[in-house]
Amino acid sequence: MVTRDTKYFLLLNVGHFLDHYFMLIFATVAALALSAGWGMSYAELLVYGTPGFTAFALCSLPMGILADRYGRDRMMVVFFIGIGLSSILTSFAQTPLQMGAGLLCIGIFGAIYHPVGLAIVTARWKKTGMRLAVNGIWGNLGVGCAALVTGVMIDLAGWRAAFFVPGVISILFALPYWAVSRDIEAMAVAPAGGAAATKPAYYGPMWRVLLCVYMTAVLGSIVFQSSTVALPEIFEERLVGLADRIAAIFSSLKMESASVIGGLAFLVFATASLAQLVTGYLLDRAGARPTLALVTIVQIITLLMMPGLTDLAVLAVALGVMLGVFGQVPVNDFLIGTTASQQSRSRAFGFRYMVSFLAFSGALPLIAIVQSNWGFDGLFYVLMSCALIILLGSRVLLSSPSMAAQAKS
Repeated sequence: MVTRDTKYFLLLNVGHFLDHYFMLIFATVAALALSAGWGMSYAELLVYGTPGFTAFALCSLPMGILADRYGRDRMMVVFFIGIGLSSILTSFAQTPLQMGAGLLCIGIFGAIYHPVGLAIVTARWKKTGMRLAVNGIWGNLGVGCAALVTGVMIDLAGWRAAFFVPGVISILFALPYWAVSRDIEAMAVAPAGGAAATKPAYYGPMWRVLLCVYMTAVLGSIVFQSSTVALPEIFEERLVGLADRIAAIFSSLKMESASVIGGLAFLVFATASLAQLVTGYLLDRAGARPTLALVTIVQIITLLMMPGLTDLAVLAVALGVMLGVFGQVPVNDFLIGTTASQQSRSRAFGFRYMVSFLAFSGALPLIAIVQSNWGFDGLFYVLMSCALIILLGSRVLLSSPSMAAQAKS
């Protein structure tokens, strides 16, 4: 029998999936339909998506404050309805300006999920690390499915359906979420504040923990965005021989090297996303400090190995890089969830994601500048330096829970 608690967690995961899914519909629509239909280049169209992504970042903190004040589950209902209605309205856009306005609304309501949904996950259940890992994989699925499903929708029913249909689906999820979450506190599966309420982890003074979180958020976001955006182009440059050999093997399927490279990139991303499960397991058993050290050491070693590699070697080492990059994602959320107070947790998540999403925007210029001057080998060294700073900074800022607890007493 599926318990109400299980349904609650499932709906929170669906929310994470939809959040990332809606934010990436436009990228595929612009590339496959609007560029030809509206007579605009892809670069020109992307300008109208910028306000939505900016709102997605800047509105995270206000949404967290609203959730702490008026209730997180109420804000989640607003999320499902608001982002759904925004997507439906976007489907009726007749001009680029109307499209930009619709995307802005999607970004505003999309900003609700991370400060609110993650605060709920870390406040309610035990085994917070594993819960965050599973929730993160649902978000990754939203990223992966956005291009695929949107492309299919465009082929079957046109680009307007690609916005309209998911919008209706999101609104339909609001009712079951409201029904499941109503009076959910009375169930008391875990003590208020989750596992941390009975045995809180202590990593040192709060200012040092938050400084570590925000340092890791900025530098980790640069590493994450740079590596995920650049990987297909890196493969295009360095997997030519391997891609040609694979294409020759599957010549009967008329598979070109570009399709092979895209498939290999997807394989690396899909496999690496499972690293979050390992991270979640380690967070629940060893804590944040050693887990963060492990994933950053993996990044440092593999990024140092990347320069000069080609074909199978670059594929194998790139998988190692992405395992470390994806594995780092749940650590900051775990730190906030186990140290921030129940009353201020949503705003703490809100500020964390505002910082992270703003740092994302700096990754693309970084890639362009470094790659044009020093090639991808130069980018590997820059990203390795970011990982090294995270490793050293976290060792200084975070105390092990046992040592910190002794110092506190």
